[in-house]
Amino acid sequence: MFERILIANRGEIACRIVRTARRMGVSTVAVFSDADAGALHVEMADEAVHIGAPPPAESYLCAARIIEAALETGAQAIHPGYGFLSENPDFVEKAEQAGLTFIGPSADAIRAMGLKDAAKRVMEQAGVPVVPGWHGDNQDPEHLAAAAAAIGWPVLIKAVAGGGGKGMRLVDGPDAFAGALEGARREARGAFGNDAVLVEKYIEKPRHIEVQIFGDGTRAVHLFERDCSLQRRHQKVIEEAPAPGMTDEMRTAMGQAAVRAAEAIGYRGAGTVEFIVDASEGLRPDRFWFMEMNTRLQVEHPVTEAVTGIDLVEWQLRVAAGEPLPATQDDISLSGHAFEARLYAEDVSAGFLPATGRLDHLVFPQEARIDTGVRAGDEISPWYDPMIAKITTCGPTRDIALSRLRRALAHTEVAGTTTNLDFLATLTRQPDFGCGDVDTGLIARRIDTLARLPAPPPFVPFLAALGAAGLAGASAAGQGAAWSEGFALWQPLEREVRLEGGGEEITARITVIAPGRYRVKIGTAESGISTVPGGYAIDGCRVAARVVRHGGRASVFAGHGWHFDLPDPLARAQEAGEGSENGIRAPMPGLVQAVFAAPGQAVSAGDRLAVLEAMKMAHELVAPRDCMVTGVFVRPGQQVEAGALLIGFGTDDDETGSGAAE
Repeated sequence: MFERILIANRGEIACRIVRTARRMGVSTVAVFSDADAGALHVEMADEAVHIGAPPPAESYLCAARIIEAALETGAQAIHPGYGFLSENPDFVEKAEQAGLTFIGPSADAIRAMGLKDAAKRVMEQAGVPVVPGWHGDNQDPEHLAAAAAAIGWPVLIKAVAGGGGKGMRLVDGPDAFAGALEGARREARGAFGNDAVLVEKYIEKPRHIEVQIFGDGTRAVHLFERDCSLQRRHQKVIEEAPAPGMTDEMRTAMGQAAVRAAEAIGYRGAGTVEFIVDASEGLRPDRFWFMEMNTRLQVEHPVTEAVTGIDLVEWQLRVAAGEPLPATQDDISLSGHAFEARLYAEDVSAGFLPATGRLDHLVFPQEARIDTGVRAGDEISPWYDPMIAKITTCGPTRDIALSRLRRALAHTEVAGTTTNLDFLATLTRQPDFGCGDVDTGLIARRIDTLARLPAPPPFVPFLAALGAAGLAGASAAGQGAAWSEGFALWQPLEREVRLEGGGEEITARITVIAPGRYRVKIGTAESGISTVPGGYAIDGCRVAARVVRHGGRASVFAGHGWHFDLPDPLARAQEAGEGSENGIRAPMPGLVQAVFAAPGQAVSAGDRLAVLEAMKMAHELVAPRDCMVTGVFVRPGQQVEAGALLIGFGTDDDETGSGAAE
């Protein structure tokens, strides 16, 4: 076994690898960029090496610097985690040339599966069913359009390199094909440096079911399936194992196909064979097709670990160190059910746009498995994936595991940045998902309901007022609320506080009755509130809740999280005096990938004006109305902050501005 390994990654996966390595007695070396100098994975590792500036190309994608760090610290092997360099065959070869062991598959295996079109040809030769489509070398637009028509609409255009939904477009008919092809190629070129695409038949009621495999370079085993059908923008949201409705016949067929795929390329280590399944008539063994193979550990591997009792990172280390597969197929059994929910810093109402910000408050339930790379006080950076944590629950049945997930989400508390927590909680209560009737389009079909924020119970504004006044949670935090403990003549102490929440301004008057006892009045409503262990008593009724004051906000956690701003009158007056400019502003920090507008150009509502890349995704910015471009204030390759004015607008009657990026 290795004595020391370097982890060429960051965040929750780096922390997860450290935990298993520590249990096995293996020392770990972390790497970090300037943005991650104080990160949790740096703190957890035995040693840490600085590798560069925040942009991934200057740090986590810098193969030479990572190999140099491994050699400097005496590491014998490199674990790539997932993302970054995990599926880069050139990195594998460079590491091995330097005398290091790559904890993962060979460079040849990665190359065989790295391009989707070539991978499908390999799978066809191995007897693995593949989706009907065009996987050839001819990339002429007219040829691809003809191939799409021959396949039959709708079709999917997919980048042959990479994954994660980047370089992917759904096309319903011939008129939209050229524009979709252009967009897919541009995104693929920016993300992977390769704009080649393939075209596949789009399955009308698709389910995304994948099989976890593990090989030693000669033989392979499978560790059953995971259902990853709940997706938004081609990114997985909630995964589960086993797949609901799976039959023994289909599980056997999929498992055998996945093993054939792994053994066909001499696969070593952990990998995932992804299948698209036509669920229009239930799960049938003749209705699944190979999509792609991920030649690395998957983000959702904890659900497989939960139902098999196997530590996949331990298996990775043992096989990479030269040991045989730790188990045969007959040794691996499936027990119970598990779910994993991905908690992201993102704005669901804005189309799942990534969010940044400081995690002022972060609490997870003890009864769930939590994989995270952040702590309270950490910043969600614009440079990397905005995942906060993976929340995994399991149980003897699907219903019990799902109930435990609902409870875990209800007891997760995040304040300081926008998250998808309420969306996840609502999704777990969606009837179709609850009964296991899932497909990859479920979220898109139900998005209006799923993205709708729940209405807060009547007591929430009253508790928020206590938080705004600095009274809630004071004893738990070891802090006193000076104004409530002072001296008053003839009448109780009172204070007025103002809040903003749900688009409304709230004015509350708080009267101190006694330490820990208050009367709060909002409008004509009035309640008596007292602190009790684990929450509050409101008009005599106990409520389990936590109230947190953080910066200029107050948050109430009681099943859901409700967040209120504490307005600053001086700042509001200044903002009103300044007014606002008419134009497109950056919805988040990011890199300007492309600009399609020029001063003096007349544009129509919906015209594409710019592309902003942030957190590994490309976001198209379009004209909100018919107008005249009066100024362009950015250029491709420029990094911008959230709220920065990118393009200025006027009307057709306005004089053309001279604003242009320098």
